[in-house]
Amino acid sequence: MVFSSIEFLFFFLPAAIAAYFLTPRPARNYTLLAASLLFYTWGGGGLVFILLASIGLNYFFGLLVDRGAHRDRRSLLVAGVILSVLSNLAILGWFKYANFAVDQLNGFGGLVGLEPRPWTEIILPIGISFYTFQSMSYVLDIARKEARALRNPLDFAVYVAMFPQLVAGPIVRYHLVAEALRQRITRWDDFVEGAQRFGLGLFKKVVIADSLGQIAQAVFDTPAHDLSTPAAWLGVVAYTLQIYFDFSAYSDMAIGLGRIFGFRFPENFDRPYSALTVTNFWRRWHMTLTNWFRDYVYIPLGGNRAGAGRTYLNLWIVFLLTGLWHGAAWTFLIWGVYHGALLVLERLLGWRDVAPSPWRRALTLFLVMMGWVIFRADGFDQALGMYRTLFAFEFGATAFAVSDALTTKNVLILALAALVFFLPRSFNGRRLLESRTRWADACAGALMLGGVPLALLWVITGAFSAFIYFQF
Repeated sequence: MVFSSIEFLFFFLPAAIAAYFLTPRPARNYTLLAASLLFYTWGGGGLVFILLASIGLNYFFGLLVDRGAHRDRRSLLVAGVILSVLSNLAILGWFKYANFAVDQLNGFGGLVGLEPRPWTEIILPIGISFYTFQSMSYVLDIARKEARALRNPLDFAVYVAMFPQLVAGPIVRYHLVAEALRQRITRWDDFVEGAQRFGLGLFKKVVIADSLGQIAQAVFDTPAHDLSTPAAWLGVVAYTLQIYFDFSAYSDMAIGLGRIFGFRFPENFDRPYSALTVTNFWRRWHMTLTNWFRDYVYIPLGGNRAGAGRTYLNLWIVFLLTGLWHGAAWTFLIWGVYHGALLVLERLLGWRDVAPSPWRRALTLFLVMMGWVIFRADGFDQALGMYRTLFAFEFGATAFAVSDALTTKNVLILALAALVFFLPRSFNGRRLLESRTRWADACAGALMLGGVPLALLWVITGAFSAFIYFQF
């Protein structure tokens, strides 16, 4: 079930909110859990049992680690952490990477004359990358004594399966919501601000991201040799904006829904396209994933404490894993290696801490956009073809499919969305919306009275698509 679908907006969400607030406060976790499992089963069917198995395993490992951490039994703590990490990685590895591994083995076998191995494709459970990382953070936070284990397994199930952020994050670390899982109150201001944040995300997704996606898809679906250089650049710019507005829209909607139900989820974006360096970009893009890898991989590997060479190796490892986390394909792997190389290069050149400069900001945006090409491409051939066209300076006729996507509406939205490339770095529309000023009230009113009804109208007419990060 997609947040921007008729089923969710007009049936599931109103029913879930009504049932939640009609339930006595001590039992609200159970109502939220029931709604979350229904939400997941609606879209994932029998794959909900994989989610339940993950919940059961990590609940047990959490109790084990908690006992070891608070009774000075280090062997229990270490065993619980190791078993949790191995179990979660095994589940993630099997469902996300087994198909890819078999394809590579069969490809190599074909080169040496071996018959392909019979294989039935494994279905990827929705949101598995998010809920496995979230479950691991639960056990690791307990091991670090940043929180105590939940004794009630249903409360832990709520933490992992909570439908607002189950499918595409943000990745909510356990210690951030441990207290709210036990006891929370939703005030009227929380409900209103949560609804406004959800409305902002809905508008960004349905009106902006999906319109940009029509242009991006038309360009990337067209063979590179049929594209002109301006058309190729148009597609790259459209996708650069689409993936930002699409993913940040989901985060807005998740954070808004969390606020309605009494939780405060961490922010996931902070104007990433205003970054002055690629290092700074990763402090602003998908921040919960970046922080997860920093705290649970980069720092435990030694971070930057063991000399320059080890620091560079640690960065490579983190971004190799970041690429793999996004998908089982060589393109994602190369995308991760590419960003790791950029971070290492910035350290070598001393570019991590630079004064504000429009040229540095433009260079960073260019490097990020070049990475999005291979991230979006279906394979190496398409990516290389796009790169050649981008710099071939060919100005032939625009392909019919691209011209067809360049409607007045889509071009206007592309132009307005591109303003995020040029707004001052200090500008933050989200914080402006949340401020207690007349201007903020006017913006919120315009959003709720104009933007949200427009988005709902487009949803009713079928003008929406799944979120990009659903595939991860």
